[in-house]
Amino acid sequence: MNAGGFNPNLKGLSQQEDLLLPGHRLCAGCSASIVVRQVLKAVRGPTIVVNATGCLEVATTIYPYTSWALPWIHSAFENVAATASGVVAAERAFERKKSEPKSDVIAFGGDGGTYDIGFQALSGALERYDDFLYVLYDNEAYMNTGIQRSGSTPKYAWTTTTPVGSVEAGKMEYKKPIDLIVAAHDIPYVATASPAYWRDLIVKARKGIEVDGPAFLHAISTCDRGWRHDTSDTIEIARLAVETCYFPLFEVENGEFKLTGRSRAIAKRPELKKPVSEFLKPQGRFSHILKNQSMLEEVQENVDRYWERIKKLCGE
Repeated sequence: MNAGGFNPNLKGLSQQEDLLLPGHRLCAGCSASIVVRQVLKAVRGPTIVVNATGCLEVATTIYPYTSWALPWIHSAFENVAATASGVVAAERAFERKKSEPKSDVIAFGGDGGTYDIGFQALSGALERYDDFLYVLYDNEAYMNTGIQRSGSTPKYAWTTTTPVGSVEAGKMEYKKPIDLIVAAHDIPYVATASPAYWRDLIVKARKGIEVDGPAFLHAISTCDRGWRHDTSDTIEIARLAVETCYFPLFEVENGEFKLTGRSRAIAKRPELKKPVSEFLKPQGRFSHILKNQSMLEEVQENVDRYWERIKKLCGE
């Protein structure tokens, strides 16, 4: 997999300047900063970042400090895509005047600001074909405001608004298939990624930056507070999300679906696929599922059904 000759390797990446600096206040074990650092390893020149309200924003820009070593704009929960569209329009105006070199634009939003209250702005930007990369760091709940359920929260997950008790066993609705919804907008590039597979993520980010038009990168982003896992398990859980096919790795280039990385290997060798219980075990938000065989079987069936759907779309 290559993006215009871009071929990241550990030695080269280690010599690059970090554009998200240390000293931020994100929780220990939070993978949002890992996702962002990997995405920013893919930049090709002048870049402007637009950041929705959320964990990433509040923890990296506590006044008067910032962890961003490049131009950065804060927007509300619901309008990061609209703000990015405005930056793109300004860039076009500057380019016409030949007064400034054109900058790439990257928007970062969490699942609350993407699946739910920000979806109308995102859909509008995609329909207008605005040229920027939208990065969804998906921790599957409104973590910044107290671990409330979102459209990304999986069925049966514990959150503070979907508690586990005698009446209900966590959230009762399935996770929204955001990637397929975005791909239905017929934009040039859509992809999923996991920080456990750094090269896959960085190359996909570069592809999204390079395409002419909107691009969407969906990265699984574990949250030790909301997922109730040990801080040392961050990357392992992000890896298990892929290895169990809970979160398949694929990309959609100009309407063509294709499995990538570990997911492609699993499609070729199904014995590599791990049971979803391996992904659930380290997370306290799913502890009740492991005690209920019928519930566990339903979760496994749903994972398998989605995996088969993605494989079929990818021609596997």
